[in-house]
Amino acid sequence: MTTRVLVSGATGNVGGAAARSLLERGHAVRALVRDPEKPGARALADAGAELFRGDFSDRAACVDAARDMDAVIVVTSPAAGVDVEIELGRAMCESAAKAGAGHVILSSVADAQNATGIPHFDSKAAIETHLQTLGVPWTAVAPVFFYENVLFPWNVAALRDGEYRQALASDVPLKMIGLDTIGAFFAHAVERRQAHAGRHVDIAADALTGPQVAAALSQATGRPVRYVAQDLEEVRDQFEDVAVMYEWFRDVGFSADIPALRAAYPELAWTSFADWARSVDWDAALRLGGPS
Repeated sequence: MTTRVLVSGATGNVGGAAARSLLERGHAVRALVRDPEKPGARALADAGAELFRGDFSDRAACVDAARDMDAVIVVTSPAAGVDVEIELGRAMCESAAKAGAGHVILSSVADAQNATGIPHFDSKAAIETHLQTLGVPWTAVAPVFFYENVLFPWNVAALRDGEYRQALASDVPLKMIGLDTIGAFFAHAVERRQAHAGRHVDIAADALTGPQVAAALSQATGRPVRYVAQDLEEVRDQFEDVAVMYEWFRDVGFSADIPALRAAYPELAWTSFADWARSVDWDAALRLGGPS
């Protein structure tokens, strides 16, 4: 059955993955975009999405966008600061509820509700807590660390030098997941809204130490890659919130249960990191320095 879904942040990583997966499954996707002429927006339109101009700060536009939707996927970003993220994320959830949307599915982060002290985790928790007060059926889909973070420019620069760098000891595993799996899970949650109502679902597909990631990258790229455990204070000098996150990775870590997820959702692919790495065009990635 075709479902009408509004996807906010549809030209971003998570929103784009969700929109693509929904379109592939034959659902009617309305993409909330700031600029319908940007390449990412045009690509969605070419794939069959309806483009709706607006952003979270325009409440009237958001209400109009969410009207008559069976589900609204809310994807937020801390890029402008976590206070702004909380304000705009709450506003988008309120707009969806005001419009009478059938279900709101929030893009959160794994363990956000566990008082991690990580600013961009706590912001997701604040939005999720507010969503729960609005009287609309809701679900929070909460992924762990993205495989695609390997493609950030600073990581690609290190890979060119034969290094994979993270601020973790070589024996500490990190749970990860790819955007394609995240998008597929959003589509699954849309299709099974009733079963997921009132649930926060942490999702992860793999757990690897730094040396294991480096070995997978060596095989995928055809280049030798060694793991370098980065000094946490080096990270802190540039990004305090990222340093706090890596401290939490070291001391606590994500709690998502990968075997239980695979058993509960056998219809999803749960792509491994090694399989994801083999799918990347590394010649292009290493030449261009990762996604813009």
